[in-house]
Amino acid sequence: MSFAKTSDGVRLFYESAGSGTPIIFVHEFGGSHWSWEPQLNFFARRHRCITFAARGYPPSDIPESAEAYSQGRAAADIVDVLSAAGIDKAHVVGLSMGGFASLHAALRHPERVLSVVAAGTGYGAEKAHEDYFKGVSEQVANNFLERGAKSFAPIYAEGASRVQFQEKDPRGWRLFADRLAQHDSRGAANTMRGVQMRRPSLYDLEAEFRALETPVLVMVGDEDDHCIQPGLFLKRTIARSGLAVFPKSGHTLNLEEPELFNRLLSEFIAQVEAGRWGPRDPRANPAQVMRTD
Repeated sequence: MSFAKTSDGVRLFYESAGSGTPIIFVHEFGGSHWSWEPQLNFFARRHRCITFAARGYPPSDIPESAEAYSQGRAAADIVDVLSAAGIDKAHVVGLSMGGFASLHAALRHPERVLSVVAAGTGYGAEKAHEDYFKGVSEQVANNFLERGAKSFAPIYAEGASRVQFQEKDPRGWRLFADRLAQHDSRGAANTMRGVQMRRPSLYDLEAEFRALETPVLVMVGDEDDHCIQPGLFLKRTIARSGLAVFPKSGHTLNLEEPELFNRLLSEFIAQVEAGRWGPRDPRANPAQVMRTD
């Protein structure tokens, strides 16, 4: 087993497979390093793939205090894992909570990031729903602590943006729910309180996103309601960005639609490495075209 030691002394478990241009996969709140198996099986054939368990997720360390968890720390942890693996730069692929961390890694450590995929990223970012999101997040944290992961996992796994996965792939969804039930309850609560509840809204980072030069692919399910508008915001704000909308899909995109996810990610990385993922042509926006006739 390989472990990275972060700059604040936390041990993070990571796995490495394959060789080639590196890709690091950053999991969501409901997942862990195991969430990326469909991607590692596919991309390790021609890339060096790294996946890791975030702090609070066994076999990584579980800091006791929520103060040891933050959005900034989550971004730094990505870089610390890359450093431990001897990787200078990598494509960074994140889902949901991992998507937020991946975007923040690009903003804070652009020299370490070749590109970003932010999938299912945006829940809680809408300004009109910030207070509601924080309240729900506190309830989720309390449920993990009071009921335990084993009892609460089946309820969490049947959220409004998870049932699409359940309907399409009952066996895959059951494996997701069973693994969620094995999460550390304290780690889950601390992650919810330290990262989810305190992270800045994507809309508060508009100036930073406008200045971002890193290529970004935004992926969103068309039934992942609270990620659609933030996804459109990222597309309109980040110069070198693209948007992929998955039809009849919810939140857990890489597991719910692994073939489509892998195909789009593969094409994106190929375009980035060929130097063909440039900023949007201003001619695509009629408001920016000057008439000469």
